[in-house]
Amino acid sequence: MSNFSKQETVAFEQILEGFEDAMVMSHNVNIYKTDPTIMERSGDQIWRPQPYVAKSFDGSDQTGNFGSYTQLSVPATIGYHKSVPWQMTATELRDMLQEKRLGDSARQKIGSDVNRAVLDAATAYGSVVVKRTTAASGYDDVAEASATFDELGINEFDRRLALSARDYNGMASNLAARQTINEKPTAAYEKSYVGDVAGFETFKLNYTNRLTAAAGVSVTINGANQYYVPAATSTAATGERSNVDNRFQDLAITVSSGTVKVGDCFTIAGVYSVHHITKQATSQLKTFRITAIKTGAGGTGTVTITPAIISNGGSTLAEEIYKNVDSTPANGAAIVFLNTVSAYMNPFWTKNSIELLPGTIPVQSGSGAEVMRGSTSQGIELVMIKFLNNKTLNYEYRFDSRFGVVNLNPEMSGIMLFSQS
Repeated sequence: MSNFSKQETVAFEQILEGFEDAMVMSHNVNIYKTDPTIMERSGDQIWRPQPYVAKSFDGSDQTGNFGSYTQLSVPATIGYHKSVPWQMTATELRDMLQEKRLGDSARQKIGSDVNRAVLDAATAYGSVVVKRTTAASGYDDVAEASATFDELGINEFDRRLALSARDYNGMASNLAARQTINEKPTAAYEKSYVGDVAGFETFKLNYTNRLTAAAGVSVTINGANQYYVPAATSTAATGERSNVDNRFQDLAITVSSGTVKVGDCFTIAGVYSVHHITKQATSQLKTFRITAIKTGAGGTGTVTITPAIISNGGSTLAEEIYKNVDSTPANGAAIVFLNTVSAYMNPFWTKNSIELLPGTIPVQSGSGAEVMRGSTSQGIELVMIKFLNNKTLNYEYRFDSRFGVVNLNPEMSGIMLFSQS
């Protein structure tokens, strides 16, 4: 029999409902439910497979074409544990409304934490960059992202675009002025609603990440043959084999002026993107992101970028299958930065490119504290724990949730930057 009062039980159910309603971002990514036992034995990490890309040949005789495919995978970790603790005196508990307000606050904060983690995964690793030189204006902005995805061969369904409040309202303003269209301009005028545009379902963010400008930076490629060879596993000097995360590559650069930083977006002279299936060049320069500074943000140094430069420079089957650019960067090739003005990062992605991994809180009833738990429709577990401090007669409460987020394929997600020079 539960030791929670009826009022507490009802309050928790209402809090869980509100928690689920606040999960805007989690509704727009894939959910991967893990096995708690397996996650415990693997240190809360599991490797998730990336999509295969096949290669076809002509004719009936396929002798010599039976190569071994390389399975690429990505490490996914349940690395977030968010908790909101507070205490109430026995006399304060006479006002159950006060308890509900505190619970609502806890729910809102944890819901925000989950949304922020998904947003961070999208904006930090999304490598497809759409640079706009004007403020958000509507269809043409989204159509550019749509065309970029189309050229890369990314599936045309489950596309999402989340915009900062000001950029979203800017699009709604443009749409509201289109008097030749029925219904949509009315909704845009009355509710600042944009909806589906150019194959993307759009959403408004009341907070998003900003990217500061890479102004006055002059950078070139330092060294030839900087291409990447995809591999499923690597073997250490001791003979131990481990999986390889193929989303990233170290790149040697020379910084003649200014300083590079994590988050910067850039293109490389002469390096164009290709359609991931047909391998035809798109005539559009491939966009990259800096995800880490290994050595030297100024002068000669090494940065980690995404995606890796797979040009088939080594002429292997794995490179041919996963090829994403038409050529290897030349030594001394100019790097051109796209984030020339500080601006909001508006993420866009396909739903299956980002995963949310619900975790569990291993606290059992009867262990000295009362425990109540529930799950949202996405599988995110929210646990309420209540404990009476016998020395102070204060009741200690905490709401906890564990989860993980992973960007499985940075080439299926990106950011849109407005008002760039």
